[in-house]
Amino acid sequence: MLSKEVINKLNEQVSKEMYASNLYLSMSSWCYNNRYEGAGQFLFEHAGQESDHARKLVTYLNETDSKVELQAIAKPNSEFKDLLDVFEQTYKHELEITQSINDLVSFMLEQKDYSTFNFLQWYVAEQHEEEALFRGIIDKIKLIGDKSNGLYLADQYIKSLSGK
Repeated sequence: MLSKEVINKLNEQVSKEMYASNLYLSMSSWCYNNRYEGAGQFLFEHAGQESDHARKLVTYLNETDSKVELQAIAKPNSEFKDLLDVFEQTYKHELEITQSINDLVSFMLEQKDYSTFNFLQWYVAEQHEEEALFRGIIDKIKLIGDKSNGLYLADQYIKSLSGK
């Protein structure tokens, strides 16, 4: 049985993952509206992955006979300067999620909740991948630049990452 504190923290993480899903849906829509179909598709798929992350937490809570308490999800930003801004904000958000996961892992060790600690290791590895992915996209956008057909090439690169 999980402690009340552990249950509360996991429920909070569910909300953070759902916020990420909504944020990426918002970013996806911005990309589609600005004709970045590749980035729109990529972020739409990524929104689904973030929702999957939340569902994985809910499943864990259910499997441990813990109360799932879904919280209100804040409205995400929907205005962005340009494609680079979208991905810089995405990367910043992923860093925040990484910190949240790291805090959870530390808390589980302090509580000697080794089962939940073990469960969270998947999230630790996932966040490492997410940070590298979004940092790489930012690097490519900056490298390609926004002159001539640069943004088209950046969008095509991002599209090539879909489904991976």
